[in-house]
Amino acid sequence: MYLLTVNGNLLITGLIYLEDRLHTPMYFFLGNLSMADVTYVSTTLPKLLSIIATKVATQDNRVTLPTCITQAYFFMTTAACDVFILTSMSYDRYVAICRPLNYYMIMNRRLYVLMAAFSWAISIMNSLMYSCFISTLSFCSSHTIDHFFCDLNALYAITTSDTRIREIIMIIGDIVLAFVPFSLTIASYVGIIRSILKINSAEGRFKAFSSCTSHLTTVMLFYGPILFLYTQPKSIDSKTQDKILSLLYMAVVPMLNPFVYTLRNKNFLGALRNMARIKMTI
Repeated sequence: MYLLTVNGNLLITGLIYLEDRLHTPMYFFLGNLSMADVTYVSTTLPKLLSIIATKVATQDNRVTLPTCITQAYFFMTTAACDVFILTSMSYDRYVAICRPLNYYMIMNRRLYVLMAAFSWAISIMNSLMYSCFISTLSFCSSHTIDHFFCDLNALYAITTSDTRIREIIMIIGDIVLAFVPFSLTIASYVGIIRSILKINSAEGRFKAFSSCTSHLTTVMLFYGPILFLYTQPKSIDSKTQDKILSLLYMAVVPMLNPFVYTLRNKNFLGALRNMARIKMTI
């Protein structure tokens, strides 16, 4: 799964860079999403793989605090960036369907580059703040993290420091960095559905909706496990469920994204054929 995720997303990024027909706002955002996913899984899964690969007797599941902070920083950066990039992509689809005649005037290069830069900048600053919070925590009573990566909630659960203010800030951050972008994505698709329903021909409605299916599938795959993870009631058994759901959106979803965007995409399939022809010619 890790190799499929890395190779699949790097392939997407390479094709977008090399193929002129893919130099559009939607594919630009997709390239950013792919690079975020590669960083996302490369931050968390290698340590998990090393633990699984070693024998139980010699299992090395130790992690230093600086390494833990670094892992949490990159994980939170790329996770937040995924949210913002997916929201940017939903706005791109909204403009493409609801304002098709003005699409290239609205989604000009300056705007979509600024949207991507904003996504990365906000994500980096947010993660830097949380990393500073982690660095000030004290771990006197327990050093065992009940998770397979340095999750913020798992760290707060074992610290002896007072985390009330940090948890309030985390709730506010979740609202600003997750709920608001998710609401904007929903609002974009409400507008898209309204516009599609106004199209007279069934063929036109199908064509318009099919241009959104890849992004809509990715949104559902990404937000589905997260919504279930954070809305389920907490119980003794919920920790195991948390780990399974975390693994789902951390490993499975990034692995599926390349397949979602390429299997039915004529532009990507054409770009792959062109690359294969070039290699055969060389």
